[in-house]
Amino acid sequence: MGGRIFTVGRNTISETDLVRSIVILSFTICSILISAIAFSRSIPYINYQLFFIPIVYAAYFYPRKGIYVAAVCGVVYQAVGYYYSYPDSVAMLGVTAEALLFVIIAIVIAYFIEKIRSGEARYRTVFEHSQLGIVLFNREGFSVRQTNDKFAAMLNYSEQEILASVFTDLFFIDQEKERFLDRIDKHRETTDFETRLAAAGGAACWVNLSWSMIDDHTVSCTAININARKLAEKLNNDNMMKYRQLTEHSPTSILIVVNGVILYANPTFEEFSGYGAPEVIGKELVRFLDPRDLHTYSEFAQHWISRKPVASQGKFRFIRKDGGIRVAILFTNPIVHANKPATMINLMDVSEKLRLEEKIQLDNDRRRGIIITVAHELRTPLQPILGYLDMLITDPDGFGITDDTKKILERCLVSVDRERQIINQMLELSVLESGKLQLSRAAFPLERLVHDVIDTSGYLTKADISVTIPGDIMLSADRDRIYNVFDSLLSNAINYSKPPRNVEVFYRMGSTDEFHHISIRDNGIGIPPESIENIFEPFQLADAAKLSRKYDRIGLSLSNAKKVIQLHGGDITVESVVNGGSTFTLHLPKVVKSDA
Repeated sequence: MGGRIFTVGRNTISETDLVRSIVILSFTICSILISAIAFSRSIPYINYQLFFIPIVYAAYFYPRKGIYVAAVCGVVYQAVGYYYSYPDSVAMLGVTAEALLFVIIAIVIAYFIEKIRSGEARYRTVFEHSQLGIVLFNREGFSVRQTNDKFAAMLNYSEQEILASVFTDLFFIDQEKERFLDRIDKHRETTDFETRLAAAGGAACWVNLSWSMIDDHTVSCTAININARKLAEKLNNDNMMKYRQLTEHSPTSILIVVNGVILYANPTFEEFSGYGAPEVIGKELVRFLDPRDLHTYSEFAQHWISRKPVASQGKFRFIRKDGGIRVAILFTNPIVHANKPATMINLMDVSEKLRLEEKIQLDNDRRRGIIITVAHELRTPLQPILGYLDMLITDPDGFGITDDTKKILERCLVSVDRERQIINQMLELSVLESGKLQLSRAAFPLERLVHDVIDTSGYLTKADISVTIPGDIMLSADRDRIYNVFDSLLSNAINYSKPPRNVEVFYRMGSTDEFHHISIRDNGIGIPPESIENIFEPFQLADAAKLSRKYDRIGLSLSNAKKVIQLHGGDITVESVVNGGSTFTLHLPKVVKSDA
């Protein structure tokens, strides 16, 4: 722009500035000489007016420096005027006024030039650095006069290529070009005119155009690139078509709801509810619910009937058109439907599942009732049998019983006692499964309880048992129930151990732990890994066919023990190695929570 650059000492000056400076200096010297001649020969009107030429020229190109040029010209003009006007005071005063006029004119010109250039700079800054594409074109012929790099980059052209083009040739198809011409003919100003322009390579670019007339011949047009949004809308429409095809054939009922109003229902929901699509669309979902679930539904709906719903689920009863009741689990997820937040609801029909569960529950209740009845009926005749057998064995001479008969009676007593224990375990299992067991909690020392179990059952005569439990450990639980649990676990540990039988009972320390951990370890046959998950199920043994006969087990003690510990808020875990022994650990909470 400034041509060559010259270096003068430490300063540099462009070729253009050098030429302008010479022109200003030449005009100034000429003005001084002509003014001196005019003053010397008393020629009016050609003295001070000449100085306006270098002053205006300098003030236009260099506003601030122009003031200095005006001041220099004023001083020189005043000196020349004083020289030829002296001692005429009126003439000298006029010369001074004219010299001051030089400076005033230069200041005024500099002020307006600065204003104009500041506005131009701001406009050019906005034009060049705008985040919008800007293009200026002629109203007649539509030739492009000016553009910024944003508009050119939007279409993958260079600015020079845009400047060499006609604006109407940039439209992607003729129909959109005709629509643009019709709009610009009718409206001097337009906003939000969506169309497609042809990008380099023949691709289409969606833009939002806004334009206004700067003057009768020039149009200023801004362009916003909306290509990504349009492509996303197209993709969304394509996805909605695919989604609709999927939902139409989905085996699950699907609804799209906005503020509780159904906007879409697939055929599966129509079959579920018995209503046709016209009877469902536009209706509130709450109208199809059982009135008994309205309160629960209101709370449930608060999670998703909002501007930004969240995923949630709930189980509700629906009233069919024929008056029948169907139950469904609702799974809700936020989606965007027609560019607005909405909720998609999947309804899983669980009516048959609930009926099956109710039937199973009824069957279980009947089974427990039968077990309790049978157990009571079996236990009643066992009591006198146990009494008579015990009486005969206690006084064999009095009843004339021989030793061989006594041995037979002792075996009978053992078998009858085993039957009694089985009946008691079955009764306890029924009570535990019914959920009606009430715990009688009390605080007691753990070590004392374990020793009571060992002493009362005579386990020390059957195995070598070591107990490592701190004496200050207190449990808050139902003592009788916990006693039975330890009795069952110790009995299992001894019965399944190999001679010499070694059983360890120890407490696992943990001051910051919320649970007591009491372990019972044996050196028995162990449990296969595939059987560990089943040993706590009723009537389950690690090897039922073999162990039930060899160890007189029926698989109820562990099941009952675990249910008792779970009622206390704890659990039982097991670690075992085949032929290496097993370790059963009771986890009981230290802090007692209220029973549900």
